[in-house]
Amino acid sequence: MDFRGIIFAIARLGFSVVIGAAIYEHIAVVPQWSRAVPASLAMFQGEYGLRPAPFWMMIHPVTLVFMGLSLLLFWKSTYRKSLLITIAGYVLVLIITFSYFVPELLAITGTAYSENVDPVLTERAKLWETLSLVRLAFLIILAVIFQFNSFHSSGSE
Repeated sequence: MDFRGIIFAIARLGFSVVIGAAIYEHIAVVPQWSRAVPASLAMFQGEYGLRPAPFWMMIHPVTLVFMGLSLLLFWKSTYRKSLLITIAGYVLVLIITFSYFVPELLAITGTAYSENVDPVLTERAKLWETLSLVRLAFLIILAVIFQFNSFHSSGSE
């Protein structure tokens, strides 16, 4: 594998990590905190509360850098179309994430812990979860486009 192939592999790996982490959060974390807000927010409370932000703040820029490098390195190849579609879709998802998902998540999870359940907050959490699943499905579709073209075109570059 040459330098270009390594960069391309890292881009695909980074995107796979983003999707894998999102799937994990939707299976193991989101259903727990969104169940009965604010009573279900205990995992975010205190000195040892869950802090996923450092992971997400690291993985997105790294993935975008390697995708961008791949686009430059494979500009004259058949990979270009799938890279352009994937990067454009990923950037769109990130814009929506930082416009809606992050502020709403911080607003909900930043609510002071209480043993009482707030039906309005719980409903907001459920809406966030549903929309986030739509976002995840879109990322998976982008990953299929990204991977399919990579495998489909591997011999015809």
